[in-house]
Amino acid sequence: MKKYIFLILLVSILFKPAITYSQVDQKPNNVSVHDPSVIKVNKTYYVFGSHLAAAKSNDLINWIQISTAPTKGNKLVPNPTREFSEALKWAQTDTFWAPDIIKLNNKFYLYYCNCEGSSPRADIGIATSDKIEGPYHNQGMFLKSGMWDKASEDGTIYDATKHPNTVDPNLFFDHNSRLWMVYGSYSGGIFLLKMNSQTGKPEPGQGYGKKLLGGNHSRIEGPYIIYNPETEYYYLFLSYGGLSANGGYNIRVARSKKVTGPYYDNLGHNMINAHGSAEKFFDDKAIEPYGVKLLGNFQFYNKNKKAAGIGYVSPGHNSVYYDKEKDKYFIFFHTRFPGRGEYHELRVHQMFFNQQGWPVIAPHRYHGETIKKYSKADIVGQYAFINHGQKISSQIKNSSLIKLNSDGSITGSLNGSWQKTAQYGINLTIAGDNYNGILIKTWDSSLQKKVISFTAIAKSGNKAIWGSKLANN
Repeated sequence: MKKYIFLILLVSILFKPAITYSQVDQKPNNVSVHDPSVIKVNKTYYVFGSHLAAAKSNDLINWIQISTAPTKGNKLVPNPTREFSEALKWAQTDTFWAPDIIKLNNKFYLYYCNCEGSSPRADIGIATSDKIEGPYHNQGMFLKSGMWDKASEDGTIYDATKHPNTVDPNLFFDHNSRLWMVYGSYSGGIFLLKMNSQTGKPEPGQGYGKKLLGGNHSRIEGPYIIYNPETEYYYLFLSYGGLSANGGYNIRVARSKKVTGPYYDNLGHNMINAHGSAEKFFDDKAIEPYGVKLLGNFQFYNKNKKAAGIGYVSPGHNSVYYDKEKDKYFIFFHTRFPGRGEYHELRVHQMFFNQQGWPVIAPHRYHGETIKKYSKADIVGQYAFINHGQKISSQIKNSSLIKLNSDGSITGSLNGSWQKTAQYGINLTIAGDNYNGILIKTWDSSLQKKVISFTAIAKSGNKAIWGSKLANN
């Protein structure tokens, strides 16, 4: 029998209780939800993640844990083993991986997935509920993978190098209100299926659907697609690397004018070519050049070169939400932290689109801030600077110190120039590379104050940079 070693660590099973802080010191209530998928119901935001974990919040700052593990008494599914016995048996597992949640036909549809873990033996199915917090009842599987030496969903013999691992579903509507599902992890890549909005299942005759990228076991997973009517682009978010603390997990994006692609990065690479070589497992070097890397391992340092406040390790598997009432985009993801092993928490950052129509992520987690006009005096000063680069690496990018001077020059660890554009736009030239981005005053948890920060994307590259202004400068 054909065998395939996946080597994904199911470290996210090791949940810890949510940490609760006093609101006096401005620290939020944190929760653990791996692979968070977001939905807003009335005034409340919900995230659903792996292992039937879930949490909710009214402000995206303070969170309440709803559930943490697929055990009896889980609030979403009171008896998961019995409710999903067929799916768990097929996938040869006792747990659940990254789900998605969407409202269809006045019901909540929970798209669950299960996977064996050391191979792409997996399934995707639907569970429904009249209430967002459940209980959810299984409506059955509709997509499977890992049927070794047997006919797969497209009628050909299953081949993990070209066929998908049927996990990580994301359901979304295109600009014509048609329903789609993008899915896949490692294995044969990321695929797209046209869905029936009445049944919630794929339209017949598609097999596994259209391949968008990946293959030959390249470490690409967690796809999520949104459409921005202002830029008229579909944005395909992805996670590269391995999810564990030493896996180099990072968030990337590509875009297309058509939901079915082709998707391109900022260097004009067609993402269909982002795949590993046939001779090598987990060929990270082959896929590193593809996709705009928005966020990876980093640690902000203060002026005394000491670790200060925010730092993430293996951030990834994101979802995105546009809040019409707030007129804000948010990106949701899980992350680990420097020196804290495999422990992970949910994070929410505000997200914007720069002048070139690429998404940029605020350097600090959301704390209720709203973008506005900033003066030159607001901007001038010393910054902790991060260049996220393009590599898939377990190395943590430590910030360096740069200064944005009143004459438009940049000095410090790197030299260059900067220019304020419009009300909150900024152009920067650093070490010979040109970047376009936005300015936003955000809450710095280490300084316990609001600071000006910038987030930008290379004008002709796949790199993102961050700057966070330091105190007393």
